[in-house]
Formats: sequence, structure tokens, C-alpha cells
Amino acid sequence: MPTGILVSEEEYLHTSYEPDCEFEDGVLIERNVGTWHHSQLQAALTAYFFRRRKAWSLHVAPELRVRTRAGKYMIPDLCIVEGPEPTDPVLQTPPLLWIEILSPEDRPLRVHRKIQAILESGAPYVWVIDPVTLESDLHTAEKHTQLEDGVLRIPGTEIVVPLHGIFED
Repeated sequence: MPTGILVSEEEYLHTSYEPDCEFEDGVLIERNVGTWHHSQLQAALTAYFFRRRKAWSLHVAPELRVRTRAGKYMIPDLCIVEGPEPTDPVLQTPPLLWIEILSPEDRPLRVHRKIQAILESGAPYVWVIDPVTLESDLHTAEKHTQLEDGVLRIPGTEIVVPLHGIFED
């Protein structure tokens, strides 16, 4: 279990942290703050999805607190939500797509555990991206696939993201 500062769920939900923290069963969990490449990729992806939000009937949110289970809140680098625009300050239902951009401090075991927790929360797709090489993997409950062509495609939707071309858009 992570170690950190103990606070109540109510306090967590009504407090701003710089940078924001995740929360699990009373414990604040510090997040890795991104590097230049991380930040630029996050901005480019946010802009790419935002420009297509109406055509694809989705909502895009960077670094939004997401309730993944009772007593646990995680923060994706970016999440994509289908359907009506969420009105709660914290996302209460799993997003369609959870995007994690790796930081230099990320370790494979920690990333794997985080992906499992996200999938267990009900998010159908988790996209993990290396911001320097742009290598990426798409994870679902059934499998994990390396995106050899660098293009994210979400089945049953119009979502197609050519990762290597998003900086040109």
C-alpha cells in the first residue's frame, strides 16, 4: 500500500494540491510531474481531441480526478468521456479512454499495477505512451497491444489518432 499523508475523503475532495495528488483509502499519493516532452504531448493530445469533440461526440479532460472505486481517486494525464458532458467536479464513471503519458520516474511494475486498477474500475481502454519515442500500448481487459503503426483506433467509434502526426495538426 502506498505511504503518504493521511486525510479524509471529504478533505481530499475539497482541497487543491500542487501538484494534485491521487487518493486511496485515506492516503494521499503523490504523482510524477511530467517533463517537457510529457507536457507537450499532453497538450497536443488535448488539442487534437478537443478539436474533434463534436464530430466524435466526446469530452476531453486533462488531469481530472476520477473515482475508480469507493475511497479511491486516480488522475489520468488525459481522459476521454462519451455521452453527456459530466457535471460533477470529479468524474464518477469510468472514461471511455484513459491516457497515461510516462514520466522518467515511472517503473514497469507501478505502471502495470496502475493499468490493472484503471481497467478494474471499468475503463475499457488505457493508452500508455512514451513521450520521447512515442511508442505506445493500448490495454483492455482482454489484452494489451503495442501500436506498431503509432495509430490509436477505438473500435466502434470514429476515434483515430495518428500519434506521430498530432504535432502537425
